Amino acid sequence: MPGFGYFDRRTALRGGAAAAASVALTSALAGTSSAQPAALGSSSIVTGYRELQTGINRPSAERTAALANLDRVAKVYHDSMTVGDGPLWKDLPLGPGSEFTTSMYARLRAIAVNWGTPGGALAGDPAVLARIKGALELLYTSDQYSEKTAEIGNWYTYEIGIPLYLLHILATVADELTQDELAKYLKPVLKFSGDPNRRTNNPSVVETGANRADKSTISIVSGAMLGDAERIERGVGAFTDVEGGGAASVIAKLHRSGGDGFHTDGSFLQHDSVPYPGHYGIILLTAVASAIHVTKGTEFELPADVRDAAYALVSDTFAPFVYAGALMESVRGRFLSRQGESAHDIGHQLTGAVVLLARSASGKRKEELGGLAAKWITEDTFAPYLEIPDPERFAPGPDLVGIPGIEFAQELLATKVRATPTVATHRVFGQQDRMVHITEGWSASLGVASTRISRYESINSMNLHGWYVGDGSLYLFLPKAKGHFTDAYWPTVDPLLLPGTTTKSGPTPKLESVPLTGKDHCGGVRWDARHGAHALDFVSQDGTLTAKKSWFFTPSGVLCLGAGITDTSGERIRTTIENRNLGENGTGVLLADGHLVEGSESLRRKRWLHLERVGGYVLLDDAEVTALREDRTGTWRDIDKGANTKGTTVPYTRRYQKLIIEHGAKPSNATYAYAVLPTASVLQTIASAWSWRVRSNTAIVQAVRLWDATLLANFFAAGSVDEVSVSGPASVALGRTGKGWQLAVSDPTQRQEVLRVTVRRKTFEVPVKDTFGATQIVRV
Repeated sequence: MPGFGYFDRRTALRGGAAAAASVALTSALAGTSSAQPAALGSSSIVTGYRELQTGINRPSAERTAALANLDRVAKVYHDSMTVGDGPLWKDLPLGPGSEFTTSMYARLRAIAVNWGTPGGALAGDPAVLARIKGALELLYTSDQYSEKTAEIGNWYTYEIGIPLYLLHILATVADELTQDELAKYLKPVLKFSGDPNRRTNNPSVVETGANRADKSTISIVSGAMLGDAERIERGVGAFTDVEGGGAASVIAKLHRSGGDGFHTDGSFLQHDSVPYPGHYGIILLTAVASAIHVTKGTEFELPADVRDAAYALVSDTFAPFVYAGALMESVRGRFLSRQGESAHDIGHQLTGAVVLLARSASGKRKEELGGLAAKWITEDTFAPYLEIPDPERFAPGPDLVGIPGIEFAQELLATKVRATPTVATHRVFGQQDRMVHITEGWSASLGVASTRISRYESINSMNLHGWYVGDGSLYLFLPKAKGHFTDAYWPTVDPLLLPGTTTKSGPTPKLESVPLTGKDHCGGVRWDARHGAHALDFVSQDGTLTAKKSWFFTPSGVLCLGAGITDTSGERIRTTIENRNLGENGTGVLLADGHLVEGSESLRRKRWLHLERVGGYVLLDDAEVTALREDRTGTWRDIDKGANTKGTTVPYTRRYQKLIIEHGAKPSNATYAYAVLPTASVLQTIASAWSWRVRSNTAIVQAVRLWDATLLANFFAAGSVDEVSVSGPASVALGRTGKGWQLAVSDPTQRQEVLRVTVRRKTFEVPVKDTFGATQIVRV
């Protein structure tokens, strides 16, 4: 399986500008080799790519502030750079296979883009330009990156990571280079990224997903710099895999379980089994948006159907997992451990890509894309999109670096586009074992796993505390805590006690790359936009702990049931209700049946809890709950030691409120039942007892009856509850609609062909083969 460790493509630079959008490469292309005629649209493509690094010089207070911060970073890199025989920077030694090579190009990119920025501290300075050119020559002649360089270590570094940074630099200073110089510096790009369809170090590997999209862009832009029409056309064709008959098209929808790319239900996977709308999907979308931008109006323009498909992906795959401008943790894979890519960082990149897509779209698509971008920009008050106090954080990238992102967004907002309103949504993405529940006030998603989807991803020394993120983690997103997961959450949270999980107190399992579970049952049913049920047949990574777990989603909260909790390890077993990041020196009153809880306290036979500014919790059985408020300290280096991604060793301390159900050692068929009520007041928490009734909580069936008599049930085997019986594992919802009684059914195992459901002595055969866990509707 391919690895993807690389230097944070967005931390080296957050800003830049072009001298003008109309700058072309006419003089450079005049010297193009006669062996390959210059492509007519080449100069336009390079100009467009320069705009993505350097912007359009649209003045604003926000641009001025961002540029000042970019100046600071670029000057530090410039002033500390020595152009001679030795390394450019003392802390980045030269050498074959150096893990620092990407960082060298990243720093040089910061200097180059600032040099090309109108008003930048280094703008237009001939001495700075001379040093940039000298640095390019040194990196080439020292074989740090040349056609003589051998791939040592991660293939991505040579075939995608460095080429992208190099193209950013060359696009910015191209008018100051001869065609021979451009051709020379692009020789290693042609070597390592010669074929956008295949892996250079292993040609049997057909590129897919984000990798293919990046290589397609590299082919288009490098071809334009060389005036090579064939290379440009090959890059354009690679997006839809023209040479492979469309089998690896980056925009095709796969109607199957597993496999890199987009799927028919809106899912997006990378590495075959990892849900990745929150990283690789956005990298892919950014590459497509960039290609659409740079080829627009040229003879190489991406086909209309490709552009339309890209526009449609935004609302289908990405938008459901955005809350207040940030991506939800459940779809961020190992990158939740990355200091330079918080939920808001990657959210800004998505926003930047969508703004760019809106620039090229028209009609309803333009309104839709612009409305989503405006929504995310407006709602992101934790890390405002138009403010970049630190160029290394919270800026759109990697191509849409800070200043262009601001300029394009302000250009869009100036049209008075209407921000898309929040609409209640419950959606199941069976092909990536993910779901999302959206209300007007709060949202939720689950991190779960199966034989199809991995528990976590931990490769290239990243996500080193990710043991339980896929074991039933319930992620809640609240209006008064928009920065909850961005605010040093992952370095400081107790990773053994993630909300929603049932875990052991003993040693953690050995980290694997992308471990699957031995259980098929993972999925749920959608009743309507405000209700749904989800289930997980859980087994721990070492196989000693098992449980049946259900979550029932409503407008007011999530009802959580667990049954069959059994463990043979002898370790203490706990289910975590809450583990809330209260922030540095955070406060918040915790009440239990009206009693003030402080510090650590064992709570017995309590009926309800309430945490100030968070919400309420209702205990539906006689569980023993431990409440613990504690300060926890950690560093980003603790969870990410990757060669090109590693976090800092700066310690962060955050205060947490834990609520834990104790099951004791060696439990057998233990249970739990509680409700989480985000944003609820104390009175709403107490009154919520009327909202539902638990009808069953066993290892066979877990079910609840809502206030309007709707039944939501998860069956782990053939069984019955109330008036419903099923022939096998199923998620079921039964209730009245405006058209009468309705039955909703899904197969969470994705293994069955037909489910027989009996309702009031009438049996319905529901075909579920190849539905991949999607909800099937039956009129009763």
